[in-house]
Amino acid sequence: MQLVDNNTFLQQLGTLFESTKDKGTIWLTHKRLNHDGDDTVMKGEDGSDGSREYPCIVRVTDGKKAKFSTKILSIDLDKFHSAYGALLKASMTTLRKRDKKREKQRAEQLAKKKQRMADPVVIDGPKRGNRRRKRQRQVKAALKHADMKERVAKREEMRTKQ
Repeated sequence: MQLVDNNTFLQQLGTLFESTKDKGTIWLTHKRLNHDGDDTVMKGEDGSDGSREYPCIVRVTDGKKAKFSTKILSIDLDKFHSAYGALLKASMTTLRKRDKKREKQRAEQLAKKKQRMADPVVIDGPKRGNRRRKRQRQVKAALKHADMKERVAKREEMRTKQ
């Protein structure tokens, strides 16, 4: 892993985005850097919780040969993040857009299914004679509906236990 200064990091990141524009993946990690070679002490010797400012480290890799990182001090953080954010916005133009139409359609189907679950199945018609088969289908649908409600209730109960 190569440690570079902030400007070089942004330039190398830009070229890495250009090289993987058509195909490829880039992994970015951000961490607080708190290891200075000494043991990490959470509280100071005077009992304070420590108002020490830690630098941030940003690492980049493409999973192959490009691996580099930079250390950002807290005073340079705002400047770095504005340049870094602009670079990310400019470089991530090839991302696929979400299929909002399909998401909307699935949400509507889910809402219809929940509405059907809430509405009871009406059973009407004679037990014998004309429309007997219609009543039998309604009874079968009512039993299926009650069974589905029980399964949903059990599923919800299991979710609340976890």
